Amino acid sequence: MAAPLMLDNVWLQKSRYEEAEAHYYAVQAGTATPGQAGGQSQGGRTIRNEITQAREQIANALKQPLILNNNRTLKGNQGGAGGNSPQVQKRLDSLEKENQDLRKTTKELQELVRKLESRVSALEKGGKGDAPAASKPAPATPAADDDNEDEDDDFELFGDDDDDEEAEKAREAKKKAALEAYAAKKSKKPELIAKSSIILDVKPWDDETDMKELERLVRTIEKDGLVWGTAKLVDLAYGIKKLVIVCVIEDAKISVDDLQEDITGFEDYVQSVDIAAFNKI
Repeated sequence: MAAPLMLDNVWLQKSRYEEAEAHYYAVQAGTATPGQAGGQSQGGRTIRNEITQAREQIANALKQPLILNNNRTLKGNQGGAGGNSPQVQKRLDSLEKENQDLRKTTKELQELVRKLESRVSALEKGGKGDAPAASKPAPATPAADDDNEDEDDDFELFGDDDDDEEAEKAREAKKKAALEAYAAKKSKKPELIAKSSIILDVKPWDDETDMKELERLVRTIEKDGLVWGTAKLVDLAYGIKKLVIVCVIEDAKISVDDLQEDITGFEDYVQSVDIAAFNKI
């Protein structure tokens, strides 16, 4: 019973089935005809034959020259290209159209270059023609009438020396007058006086010093270029106060050091004098 069961599981017609399947796909691909027997080997021969025939047709079409007529048909290709496929014919038509377009473009470019060359040559000729005209000397002015000739005859080659001397003297006098006027104007301008504003700190010996008397003594100092201003008392420490007084001085007339010495000259009242602020006015 084992032998019949084993035979039932064996596929004895596998090769025929594979051959039929290959033939089916060949028919679908267009390389074999339906109902044709012979299998895959015959389909392969059909494909090779068609490829060889297409190559021969293309080679013949490329070897023969293309002659275009007014009706845009191909001549001299009847023998080898009579059996061309539609794809080859379409390709040939497109090549013919491209060839015509290229020829047309080439003609247009040639015509444009021709025009540019003519324009350049014309400009060069015009430039060469204008140069001599520009370099021509200006025509001489016509001769003067008889009256002008008479005046030229009366003209002296050397001018009068007396006239030149008088003109020179007039220029010098004018220059001198201008300088004098400038000097007079400058002398009338008021001269700026440099001044300074000073704040002095006058410190007494102790808290028993009479600060009013101290201020009176400081103001007794009178000099040309010195003006005393406001004053006030400011606390220092332990009841001692200092005198803060303002004065304006002319820098060219008053020395700050001399002013400090004059104030410290009141030895009974003044211990020291310091400059709290110094500003130019």
